Amino acid sequence: MVGTMKMWQYAHLEAGLEDAIHLVTGPIPTASSLVKDQILVRVLNVSINPVDYKLPESFMESISVRRPAIPGLDFCGRVIAAHTSVHTFTEGQLVFGGFSRTPQNGTLAEYTVITAAECAALPVGIDPEQAAAAATAATTALQSLPIDVVKPGATVFINGGSGGVGSWGLQFAKAMGARFVTSCSGTAVELCKQLGADEVIDYRESDIIAELKGRGAVFDLVVDNVGNTSDLYDLSSTILKPGGTFVQVGIGGTMDLKSIAMIVKRSLLTSVLVGRRNYYFVKANNSTELLTQIAQWMAEGKAKAVIDCRFALEEVPQSFRQLKKRHTRGKIVIRVAGLRLAG
Repeated sequence: MVGTMKMWQYAHLEAGLEDAIHLVTGPIPTASSLVKDQILVRVLNVSINPVDYKLPESFMESISVRRPAIPGLDFCGRVIAAHTSVHTFTEGQLVFGGFSRTPQNGTLAEYTVITAAECAALPVGIDPEQAAAAATAATTALQSLPIDVVKPGATVFINGGSGGVGSWGLQFAKAMGARFVTSCSGTAVELCKQLGADEVIDYRESDIIAELKGRGAVFDLVVDNVGNTSDLYDLSSTILKPGGTFVQVGIGGTMDLKSIAMIVKRSLLTSVLVGRRNYYFVKANNSTELLTQIAQWMAEGKAKAVIDCRFALEEVPQSFRQLKKRHTRGKIVIRVAGLRLAG
């Protein structure tokens, strides 16, 4: 008899994802169902991201993902089976990673199927919770720090240093030898300093835009992890050095047509209208190459996940409600292991 598993599914969203998902039981995917490059993983831990609810709640996902669907991109788990084309991982091996595109069957389940190219081996000594929090947020942070810009001695401003992407970005910038300034609220100032920030601007105490404007063109790179207004982008031509780069990560509260149009407009017109700054929007890319670099820094003690809080698999709706408050420091982790249902 085929075993069964618990999984969170949603079909229709009349409100938020947290009110639409239901914990259901279904069959565990079989090894024979795997296709080229896929592995079957027993999920140990999952970390959730804003995109996990923003996409399902947007018009984009409704036309690209069949429902019912299982949300969740990131995980750490144990390989149960692999397609014959996979030679990088073996049965029983611990791996971590995340989907680069929203799947129909994501990671908020006891088992998931993912391509090996979106995973990396878990380094010895790294806790699965840490690894689960080191996929989408960490790879996004690494991509927001282009190696041709973030060199020893480079000066970087990271807007939103205490969130999931920001907390990884601060550590990576430090590992790459950059000097960086970041922004956060008063309660997270000490955390950002512990993560290596050379200077922290408390946005509750100071006007970030006015503070940065007074410094002039001193930054090689500006990374916007928040994106709730266009103020930082509009200022970037003033605070970036000639040829400097503006990287957009956050897009504010929702993924709507206005947000997409903004990204397209900036990508197409910035170099024409301004002529002295580069712009790009970071897209999800959970590749083995990026994940392996992150794993190396974690193993060397140069980076670690900042975990804000933990929830059990049965508490997934509460975890999304917490994430939507947008005051978390670091990542939210879901504990999945130990909840297997045998058929």
